[in-house]
Parts: sequence; C-alpha cells; structure tokens
Amino acid sequence: MTIAAPRSARTSRTSTGRQETWTKRVLYAVGGGGAFLVFTVPLVWALLRSVQPNEVIVAAPDAATFLGLTFENFHALLSGPDSLVGAVANSLIVALGTAALTTVLATAAGYGFARFRLRSGPVLFALVVASMMVPFQAILTPLYLQMNLMRLTDSLVGLVLFCTTVNLPFGVLVMRNSFSSVPGELEDSAHIDGASTLRIITSVLRPLITPGAATVALYAFLAAWTEFLGALTFLTDRDLYTLPVALVNLQQGAYGQINFGYLAAGSVIAMIPCVVLYVALQRFYVAGLASGAVKG
Repeated sequence: MTIAAPRSARTSRTSTGRQETWTKRVLYAVGGGGAFLVFTVPLVWALLRSVQPNEVIVAAPDAATFLGLTFENFHALLSGPDSLVGAVANSLIVALGTAALTTVLATAAGYGFARFRLRSGPVLFALVVASMMVPFQAILTPLYLQMNLMRLTDSLVGLVLFCTTVNLPFGVLVMRNSFSSVPGELEDSAHIDGASTLRIITSVLRPLITPGAATVALYAFLAAWTEFLGALTFLTDRDLYTLPVALVNLQQGAYGQINFGYLAAGSVIAMIPCVVLYVALQRFYVAGLASGAVKG
C-alpha cells in the first residue's frame, strides 16, 4: 500500500523545478548573449571602419561624419596602386595547397599509426606529437638555410611545403584518432571482398573519417592563410607576397603614415574566406575535434 505525498510537498517540488529551469534559461541567455557580443562587436566595428575614409577614422568622434560610409577603400585596394588582388591570389594558392597536401599526408600517416602494429610506432607517434610543442620560430634560421639550399625561397611552392610541415603534426594526431575510432571489422570485410588498402580508405572509410579530414583541412587552411612570419622570411619578391605581408605594407603618405581605412578594408577582405570556410565546414570541424578529444 502506497501513501501519496502531501499536496503541499508536490507543489513545493514543482515550484522548485520550475524555478531551477527558469534560472538555467536566464543564465544560458545571459552567457549566450555575452559570448555573441564578444565575438560580434569586433566584427561589426571592423566592417564599419572599413567603409569609412581614413580622415574619419583618425579624427575625433563626430556624429555628423561617423556614418559617412563609402566603398572607396575597397575600390582602391582592388584596383589602385595598392591592389591586393595579387596578394589574395598568392594566399589562396598557399592556403589551398597547404590544406590539400596536409590532408593527404596526415590521412596516410594517421592510417599507418592507427592500423600498423610496429614496435617503434608508439615512439614515433610520441615524437610527432611532441613536435607540436616546438614553435617554428625557434628553428626559423635552420629552416631558412635549408630552404635556401634547396632553392625554395622566393617560391610559393616552398611556402606551401613550409606551412605543411608546421601543420602536419596536428593533422596526424587528428587523423590517427579518426582511424582508431573506426572498427577494424569494416576493413576485414572489405579485404575479404578483395578491396585494396587504397580502395578501402577512399570508399569504405572515407564517410567515417570525413569529419577528421575536414578538421585537418580547415585548420591547415586557416593557419596558412594567416601565416605572416614564415611568408615574410621566405619571400622577398613583392609579386609573391601573401595577404598578411601585403597588409603590413599598406602605407601611404610621408614618413610611412598608415592609411587605417585601407588597413581595415584589407582586414575585412582577409576575413571573408575564413568565415565562409568555417561556416561551411563547422559541423565537420566540431565532430572531428570531439573525436580527437576522446579517442586514442
């Protein structure tokens, strides 16, 4: 025989649950709204400054001129003597080449570390991961000497190889964890059906490792797109400058006075591929990072 709880007790528990739910919603709204403002306000401010002339940007705030918007900055950067079209093209070549090469090499290395049981495998993988803790700035001088000896300075191909080398350890880590999360029985069944290793990777495992591969490609693209010190070190030909280096050279007037309108517009141009690519691959990126965080 069960005894029903008093009506007052049930009402108290219901009120407490509703109050707790309401508190969670308020905290969620406040936290989400705060995060939205933190990430959105700088972007909106950069967009606003990019369509203002330099005289308005450097002058004291004035409501009469603050909303005098113009696209003259973008027009000058895309068609004038300070055109960034060539720099954007160079950055796209380097970023896309780095993303493609890093993804292919990381996929091959990740498959080897995940599937081949070698005695030295764990040691080699530990060395690959440990290399992530060494900043490339610490070895920049020997890197330059080596690339100069190989005639890869002043070359976009050399910059692609440099960026690939820097981003490869992270890619190997993600892809190794992606392959480790896939059951080996799938490959065994494909082997029994006569599929080769390359066919298994491209046809059987590809849908399962797509989040990891997209994560590697996105990470490598963003790193190469924003790379400044490496491009500044290995490139001396002005026609080969990438976008970050070209933005530094956006100077006009006496004594190297900076045109902040041009600089803001150039920064917005640099944002566009990053935002578009991240939005397009966001679901793969989150899934790939989650897999890399709990596997292996």
